[in-house]
Amino acid sequence: MGRLIYIVLGWCAVALGLVGVILPVLPTTPFLLVAAFAFGKGSPEARAWLIEHAHFGPAIRNWEENGAISRGAKVLACSMMALVLGASLILGAALWVIALQVVAMGSGAAFILTRPDGMTR
Repeated sequence: MGRLIYIVLGWCAVALGLVGVILPVLPTTPFLLVAAFAFGKGSPEARAWLIEHAHFGPAIRNWEENGAISRGAKVLACSMMALVLGASLILGAALWVIALQVVAMGSGAAFILTRPDGMTR
């Protein structure tokens, strides 16, 4: 039963990660890291597929091996956060929404920018 829960969690995380590829406000990589962890507990085959995936594998390996986020991923993530904040300002979002975004995205950006760049294969 526990193995099945990890497999379901892994596939749900993969699905959310795929949605994040399309929606700039939803991050992809954290969901794929959760999927890799869950698959490690429930399905070694699914984990191997994810780790060896041409697009998703390098970021997961970089994080697992080096605790690192590639420079390109950092630029993309911070740019998307700035774009969302800019759109909120242009659209006239409430001040509390802007403040919440600044705190949340600022914290996320600080975390991302303080990780090493690492090397991907």
